Amino acid sequence: MTELIAEIPAWFPKASEFLTFSPELAWVATLCLIMLAPLAIGRDARITAGLAIVGIAVTAFFTFKVMGIVSAEGPQTGLTPDRTGGMLIADNLSLFFKLFLLTFLVGVSILWMSVSANQEDDAPEFFVLMVGSALGMSLMVSTQNILMMIIAIEFASLPSYAIVGFNKQKRIAAEASLKYMIFGSVSAAVMLYGASLIYGFFGTLDVAQIALNAGPVLEAGGANRLLVGLGMFCLFVGIAFKISAVPFHFWCPDAFQGAKTEVTAWLSVASKAAGLLLLMRLAHVFCMYAGAEVLHGVAIVIAIFATITCTVGNLSAYKQTSTKRMLAYSSIAHAGYMMAAAAILVDANKVESFSAISAVLAYVVVYMLMNLGAFGVVALLESKNGGDDSITAFAGLGWKTPVLAIPMLFCLVSLVGIPPFAGFITKWYLLAALGETGVGLYWALAIVIVINTLISLWYYMRVIVQMFLRESDKPATDVPMSGALLVNVCGVLLIVLLIFSNPLKNRSDKYSAGLFAASPTALAGEGAKDSLAQSSPQAGGTESLENNHGG
Repeated sequence: MTELIAEIPAWFPKASEFLTFSPELAWVATLCLIMLAPLAIGRDARITAGLAIVGIAVTAFFTFKVMGIVSAEGPQTGLTPDRTGGMLIADNLSLFFKLFLLTFLVGVSILWMSVSANQEDDAPEFFVLMVGSALGMSLMVSTQNILMMIIAIEFASLPSYAIVGFNKQKRIAAEASLKYMIFGSVSAAVMLYGASLIYGFFGTLDVAQIALNAGPVLEAGGANRLLVGLGMFCLFVGIAFKISAVPFHFWCPDAFQGAKTEVTAWLSVASKAAGLLLLMRLAHVFCMYAGAEVLHGVAIVIAIFATITCTVGNLSAYKQTSTKRMLAYSSIAHAGYMMAAAAILVDANKVESFSAISAVLAYVVVYMLMNLGAFGVVALLESKNGGDDSITAFAGLGWKTPVLAIPMLFCLVSLVGIPPFAGFITKWYLLAALGETGVGLYWALAIVIVINTLISLWYYMRVIVQMFLRESDKPATDVPMSGALLVNVCGVLLIVLLIFSNPLKNRSDKYSAGLFAASPTALAGEGAKDSLAQSSPQAGGTESLENNHGG
């Protein structure tokens, strides 16, 4: 046995590293359980959902265990002998997102059991795809390695293509899945091309090393600047696809309308949150290691995309007659709001300021409740009226089925960002993070968000007017107790989180502060910067790069 242990190569992960990434292993075990369970206990839909929730609970248990390790020892990296940073990272940001995804998975599973379980014959396949996409999204936020980033994005995307078209009897679902897959394939090809350019130029896949060496190249100008800039933009395309940032958003409305509503709720929050937090992690790494001139250019690019995304999303929602398409464009607009925070992170004077990340973490928690509640009401109503998701289907709902109308009112007003709901306070956190920089660019972004908030008021109010000011001959909707409880809990929490907003902000601050704190296994300050410079394949700086690439 001793001889066998001695023969284990140095690069093989240690037991402590397996423990650090036990949530991912639990996720994989859950997938295996869901796939193998039908062989032993059959394909009952509710049993399958119950097994998925048990697997989610076990994964959450290991996530809390890893939180204790990270709190005691600092951020952990593993699965590589390179101590400047592994392919995977366990830190406050990644652990927050895992808990966020697990909580959201439970909510979507309850919604699925309320509206689809009785008609679903392929529950094991559905939950394998759902949990598989969640694992991919978790990996997206747990890396700063380009190869792992691409693998994770594809891991999240491929199951998503399938669950959008999961309703095989619905032609619009198949069409939406095909459009989503084609657009995703093109985005993946562009992203891979960008990764090949970056790797070919710098000889590394670690974003911190790339950021350290990209600064002198981008500031020097010439052909090398164009090559590196093109590679970075192509990488951004893949992330923007997951966020649904304009102009990479065209898949979103069709996919949301064609998919089951519980799938739509899942993609509207989880996919965008994963892409946004990955973007913020990469922006923060560049903030630590790249030069001021480079950072200013990157901040402007992100700010432009954020402005266009929220504006196009809100204006496009105006003319929609389908509630699901309207909420799809709404989700694009909210992604634009949160993208604005990423621009703050590429500010050389704000390396130690985590208010932008904190604002986004609080925002995604409340956004999860708003969208789960709103799409939950749409799903429950849709299941009782033959799949009609038009805005006029809400006529008279406020007086005939208030158990759905009241939480829908709370969610829509919160999506606008009006008191007394938590959507107001999280949008305020975002505006405060932009305003405290004192920089004109970020003040302009804050003004854009305020103007877009006013624009969004009209199309959200259309649904509220239908519910409370229009009459309908349709009878009251019979609502399953589990579904009604889910959407009403979401509505109540939107009020509770405004009244008790300090605990939410304190937790967001905790998970956003010290993401790259000093640790033997994590990136940190100037010492890490020196270490990266020494270990970089292009440690000779700009001159070395130019000599190697003919600059």
